[in-house]
Amino acid sequence: MGKYIERIYNGIIKENPTFVIVLGMCPTLAVTTSATNGVGMGLTTTAVLILCNMLIAALRNYIPDKVRIPGFIVVIATFVTLTELLLKAFLPALNDSLGLYIPLIVVNCIIMGRAEAYACKNGVLLSMFDGIGMGLGFTMALTMIGAIRELLGTGAIFGFTILSESFYEPITIFILAPGAFLVLSMLVAAQNKINLINEKKAKEAAKAAAKAE
Repeated sequence: MGKYIERIYNGIIKENPTFVIVLGMCPTLAVTTSATNGVGMGLTTTAVLILCNMLIAALRNYIPDKVRIPGFIVVIATFVTLTELLLKAFLPALNDSLGLYIPLIVVNCIIMGRAEAYACKNGVLLSMFDGIGMGLGFTMALTMIGAIRELLGTGAIFGFTILSESFYEPITIFILAPGAFLVLSMLVAAQNKINLINEKKAKEAAKAAAKAE
């Protein structure tokens, strides 16, 4: 069970697709004007990622190497189309809010990258947990960016007013394109700082263990 938990941990923390690997920047910067959009895009991508990883892992021994990439694109496009139709049917408001970026999931580097780097080399169950981890990491990142931008830009989170306009002047730049870059850069810097601290602690612990021996 440990290896499955490790795949989830890697996707959320160690190999976070947004803050560490820096993939999928187009939807990350474009749709995160609110926390709701971040959650919606993140969960939509997660569903596609899990299903694609599982099917590609199941077919990995049957897809010829010469048509590997086109084969992956067909699988991804199929699940994206199904997801888009479901959103149009059951969540039309979210579908309208995300707009063109739902079909563009087909060319999302995270999904293609996991298909190429992991799903085509591992079993169905491990690939599923890899998709869960990467998807949750992506969702967490988009939600954080969207929440910060929404709070600073409008004084609300998930549409609920947190900072009243009577004592807070919204910083509208944060719901514009430059705001996305600002928030992303701050969160990536914070993630890098945390990683450096953890690496330093690990080295110190290793040195202490070596001295004790």
